[in-house]
Amino acid sequence: MVEQNFIRFYERSFRNNWELPALSDYFKEEGFTYGETAEEIARLHLVFEGLGIRKGDRIALFGRNNTRWCIAFLAVVTYGAVVVPVLQDFNANDVHHILNHSGAVLLFAGDQHWDSIVPRNVEKMRAVFSLTDFSCLYERKGSHAKKVREELDGAFRKKYPDGFSREDVKYADVPDTEVVELNYTSGTTGFSKGVMITGGNLANNIAFGIASELHFPGSRALAFLPLAHAYGCMFDFLFPLAVGTHVTLLGKIPSPKVLLEAFARVKPNIIFMVPLIIEKIYKKQILPALERKTIRFASKIPLLAEKIYEKINRKLVDSFGGAFSQVIIGGAPLNPEVEAFLYKIRFPFTVGYGMTECAPLISYMPYTEFVPTSCGRAITGMEIRIDSSDPQHIPGEIVVRGKNVMKGYYKNEAATRDVLEPDGWLHTGDMGTMGEDGTLFIRGRSKSMILTGSGQNIYPEEIESKLNNMPCVMESLVVQRKGKLVALVYPDYEDDASGSCGSVQQLSEVMERNRQQLNRLVAPYEQITEIVLYPTEFEKTPKRSIKRYLYNV
Repeated sequence: MVEQNFIRFYERSFRNNWELPALSDYFKEEGFTYGETAEEIARLHLVFEGLGIRKGDRIALFGRNNTRWCIAFLAVVTYGAVVVPVLQDFNANDVHHILNHSGAVLLFAGDQHWDSIVPRNVEKMRAVFSLTDFSCLYERKGSHAKKVREELDGAFRKKYPDGFSREDVKYADVPDTEVVELNYTSGTTGFSKGVMITGGNLANNIAFGIASELHFPGSRALAFLPLAHAYGCMFDFLFPLAVGTHVTLLGKIPSPKVLLEAFARVKPNIIFMVPLIIEKIYKKQILPALERKTIRFASKIPLLAEKIYEKINRKLVDSFGGAFSQVIIGGAPLNPEVEAFLYKIRFPFTVGYGMTECAPLISYMPYTEFVPTSCGRAITGMEIRIDSSDPQHIPGEIVVRGKNVMKGYYKNEAATRDVLEPDGWLHTGDMGTMGEDGTLFIRGRSKSMILTGSGQNIYPEEIESKLNNMPCVMESLVVQRKGKLVALVYPDYEDDASGSCGSVQQLSEVMERNRQQLNRLVAPYEQITEIVLYPTEFEKTPKRSIKRYLYNV
């Protein structure tokens, strides 16, 4: 495993990849080479100096993914300050809370996101800069932020009279034990906590990526996951830029249509994805084709089935740009039916496991070694144990320790003690089993587990994954009501596969058939007594996990 200080990764990368393209906005003509990115960072460092920003001060980012979001992030950490990424989906109250709780002294905001901020409600904020052009949107009286910004060109020429060169790339000395990022999570339990991520946490994730050769100088990445979230931040941004990759930022909601067009144009060399996207592609495009009579008949004949699967695999690979080595899926559990199909057609994919508190990676294995229903093995620098009397067969809580584990929750010692043991073991809140060779299998969240009157443990996610593939089901939630299991379902009114999702009467009939079919697929103690139609999408966290606590009543 590569050993290197987090900040030094970027000193080296900017110098070594000076002329290579670094950052581009997909829907704009604008882009930056590594040299131009380093120059923009140097300019922001002068702004920070002019405003009296000290090492360790907190600086927040709030806006949609774009090139200047990335530049601002890197400028903050290479200056020696602490970056506070704020998910663009947070509401105004949450944003104000995060800015105040973190003590942010500066904010970089998207122009439309800035409208939701009330400056007088943010106690320590001195100034706000635009993520469109770094212009000053707001200054608190006495900060002189606008003057500093207006005089930036002159200050830059004075410091670099012969122009800015790769030899001028020199960043702060920040030991890897120090916190460089506060990442506020919005969990399924309704509480937002600031995860203290150190340089060492990020460096070990980057070192893993380098050792695994996931990216290389001149490789291409399409960044469409939220960069304010740990998964997207690390693998769509921080790791690629540490090795010389050209990162193209999508900057829009990654609908399958927009995403497939972008894949065709960018042709990424590796793809990091959440399950939701590939599940939609499977349900809307692949499943209807498989249900045609001729295909159903042919797929029962081994030789014909093999040819059909080869053709589907080739078409799916081409639709993802055709140049990628593998698709790495993480951020949430992958639907078992979708996973089984992708594995059967030999699609090059794998499933990893991580969490914000590990910045984010815990386990992974390359697609050539992927074991169905697993999420890899502990990466170098990490340990995993299962708190169970029989870890291979009886699920227990997944507990992890190692270089990726956070320092704790900011200003929240009680919450830190709840999950982090004195000897460094972190309680994930997830339940799983582990094979003899260390392969990890996740069963569900410990907090969502339902304990029946007969003592059976039920993991609702496993039932939901089966129900979500049935006709007219957009998403579902299995809850316990009066001792019985009930499924709440938000219908998919545009389900072309069934063509029977139009009226309430039709939906009720379809759902009853779904219930009967589902009960044939699950254990007797997991059977659903009723499906209740839900009128709206379930409320979710920014990483699209359902807030279960809102519906467990």
